[in-house]
Amino acid sequence: YIWGLPMMLLLLGTGIWLTIRLKFIQIFRLFLAIKLIAYSENAGKGDVSAFKVLCIALAATVGTGNVVGVATALKTGGPGALFWMWIAAFFGMATKYAECMLAVKYREIDCNGNISGGPMYYIQNGMGKKWRWLAVMFAVFGMLAGIMGIGTMTQVNTIASVVNLGIGYNMVTVNCIVTICAGIIIFGGIRFVSNAAAMIVPVMALIYIFSTVVLLVMNIDKIPSAFASIISDAFTGTAATGGFLGSSVMLAMRSGIARGIFSNESGLGSAPIVAAAAKTNYAPEQGLVSMTGTFFDTIIVCTLTGLSLVVTGVWTGPLKGVAITNSAFLSAYPDWGTYILMVSLSLFAFSSIIGWSYYSERCAVYLFGTKSIFYFRLAWVSAVGVAAFLQLEEIWCLADIVNGLMAFPNLVGVLSLSPIVIKETKEYFEHLYKKNLM
Repeated sequence: YIWGLPMMLLLLGTGIWLTIRLKFIQIFRLFLAIKLIAYSENAGKGDVSAFKVLCIALAATVGTGNVVGVATALKTGGPGALFWMWIAAFFGMATKYAECMLAVKYREIDCNGNISGGPMYYIQNGMGKKWRWLAVMFAVFGMLAGIMGIGTMTQVNTIASVVNLGIGYNMVTVNCIVTICAGIIIFGGIRFVSNAAAMIVPVMALIYIFSTVVLLVMNIDKIPSAFASIISDAFTGTAATGGFLGSSVMLAMRSGIARGIFSNESGLGSAPIVAAAAKTNYAPEQGLVSMTGTFFDTIIVCTLTGLSLVVTGVWTGPLKGVAITNSAFLSAYPDWGTYILMVSLSLFAFSSIIGWSYYSERCAVYLFGTKSIFYFRLAWVSAVGVAAFLQLEEIWCLADIVNGLMAFPNLVGVLSLSPIVIKETKEYFEHLYKKNLM
């Protein structure tokens, strides 16, 4: 019900509206956005640099959604689901820009001297105090999404499963190790989290991208037909074949958009929470940097995963979840494919755990104040500790529910404040022209 037609129309509609009003910013300003990752001024109030903010955001977004989520989408909706992931990502880039820009504009400093920002603050400070109930709604759903869904359970369960699949370690043992490591980083605070993300994200991305590119090169003759299948099935549905039961266009659309949003989080309101901590004097600057996260996450990483599954044909078999992607890797690397996936996915999932810990913690601070931080971190680590004992299907269902619940109040805020986004963006680009930076 939550991920039905109304939610998909709201997500896509917001992205389309912002894309038009911002004059296709995700196309014409993408090069500038990528350039700013390395060359942003990193001046002004803030806790961490623009690069580290992007690393935390990518740490949270590039996770199981890019591997297990894509496999689940194709298993449910067929190859056409990948096309709808692209559509969601394209328009989602405009949404990500807007929500992260608003996060910087309306951020606050808490009593510990740390930056607090995100949808709860731009709803309350931008729309007015009478909308605080909507901000509270987002903060509650954000906490639940972190503790009960995307931030802990799906990630830890995936790590335990893939390590068990790869080297046979007991899932409970793996769960304990992950819990201890996560606890050490999470109790270190934002700077510890950002430093860990800055180390993990580049390594995990290089390992996974290189491995999937080699797999695709080995199957290069099948890539044209894979693209043809992805595009045609998006509009015609996919017939039953092998262990695949077939899907309609609506099922492909729902699977692709839901899993795509789960992966890149555009419109959920999660990335703005960390974007607010960036050292910058210009809110649109951080909006541009954050926008690249959706591009890297879905247009690059999810596409590589999806193509790997289609060209190898493993999506039609009886396997589920991570086992589907593992089968694809084994077809290319018979002796060590499982180990490549195990390392990649473990880093993906662990980085998501530490990234989402910060998101949910800021939601807790908004609701209960800075005194709640220690108790929240304790609750978070406890949630990590029980994740491996739950069933995969129930975990993903719960994650989808709380993700959808987060999106609604955030999108209402973004749409209501879109005139501010457009005005600030116009002024920022006029500033760049005057300084001859464009």
